Amino acid sequence: MNVILRKTGLTICVALLAGAGFGLWYGGLSQAAAATNYEQLQKFSKIMEMVRRSYVEEVPDEDLINGALSGMLSSLDPHSVYLDKEMYKQMQVDTTGKFGGLGIEITAADGGIRIVAPIEDTPADRAGVHAGDIIVKIDDVLARGMSLPEAVKLMRGKPGTAIVLTIVRKGEAQPLEIRIVRDVIKVKSVKHDFVAPGYAYMRITQFQERTAELLKKDVIELKKKAGGKLYGAVLDLRNNPGGLLNQAVSVSDLFLESGGIVSTKSRTGRNLSFKAKPGDVLDGVALTVLLNNGSASASEIVAGALKDNHRAVLLGERSFGKGSVQSVVGLPDGSAIKLTTALYYTPSGRSIQATGIEPDVLVEAVRVSKADKDAEAKAKKRPRVFERDLKGHLKNGGKGKAKQKTADEVHGEPSKAMQERLQRDVVLQRALDLLRGMHAVQGMAQH
Repeated sequence: MNVILRKTGLTICVALLAGAGFGLWYGGLSQAAAATNYEQLQKFSKIMEMVRRSYVEEVPDEDLINGALSGMLSSLDPHSVYLDKEMYKQMQVDTTGKFGGLGIEITAADGGIRIVAPIEDTPADRAGVHAGDIIVKIDDVLARGMSLPEAVKLMRGKPGTAIVLTIVRKGEAQPLEIRIVRDVIKVKSVKHDFVAPGYAYMRITQFQERTAELLKKDVIELKKKAGGKLYGAVLDLRNNPGGLLNQAVSVSDLFLESGGIVSTKSRTGRNLSFKAKPGDVLDGVALTVLLNNGSASASEIVAGALKDNHRAVLLGERSFGKGSVQSVVGLPDGSAIKLTTALYYTPSGRSIQATGIEPDVLVEAVRVSKADKDAEAKAKKRPRVFERDLKGHLKNGGKGKAKQKTADEVHGEPSKAMQERLQRDVVLQRALDLLRGMHAVQGMAQH
């Protein structure tokens, strides 16, 4: 699953599916099936009565039932789960982008709890948590065999209090202990900048209720700052654990003139299909999408739609591979169940469940050391010699000087933070190189 200290994240909440497939009553079963179910219910009732009478401590009936429901759903797959009243209420609040906790998305894993992705600009992100880390201990409690709701309750807490996660990380010989201070987290779903004059940068950290609306607004602002025209754009979905399906569809639709976006197929036959409406907010300029193994669910829907419609070039690493749909069904007592009810498919008919989406251009993330940065800085300071610096060089035989770009033509300057980021973000550097190349080829084709 994917609850933790944030909204449904990986979970794609599909309200239209919420009522599908849950009308399985004894009246619709054969006599043999009904008899078998009755026997199993008798078995459950007998065991519950034994626990009630003989367990070493008295346990409230509600706790026994909740425990049984939690175990039943978590045994199905990593994303089906029983949500008690507190968790369901928190999940409903979290989709607005403000919630308390650490700022990580989790799922079940052998030997512990897997971190799908840290959410950008949250305590977990700042503390150095990585996508793919396995939590083996939460403070002094071992995470092996722990249910996701149990992990959530342990990691939640009063803002300002600290928690220590013991994690196993690929490439590290020993487990790492990471201390994180809990906080009330306000996640900004969409961010924007320029990676170079005229080249837009758009970052979606998670898919919330107004993500598509905010993204469209940002693109319009970027175009205005660029003098009304962009040369290319980057859509960064790295470490985006997902969110709301309708927002994934709307974001995809922003960049597509036509074609399919995503479809879902369920065992009950209640299938959905989403198609793009005319209107590309980027007016067809080159688009690149950045992915890594922390890009999941709704992020993969967007990447798959843009890739299959040949609208964008994907760069980075293979995505997480969460291609299932969860329906959230509220119960009369204020609790709920989140049940996997369908798989989603990209426009070409591919399911990416457990396989992920492969980028068109594989670019592995590289961590630049301080020594590398120092060496690069020294190289930039070395004097460079050109033909014009040689004594007695011939004058340029052309008429007049080459036309220089005016201040108006150099538009959409990247912020200082983006300039610093470009120095260390290899994937983003390659995306900018690709966009410049595509723009240059497009310019030659027009002449």
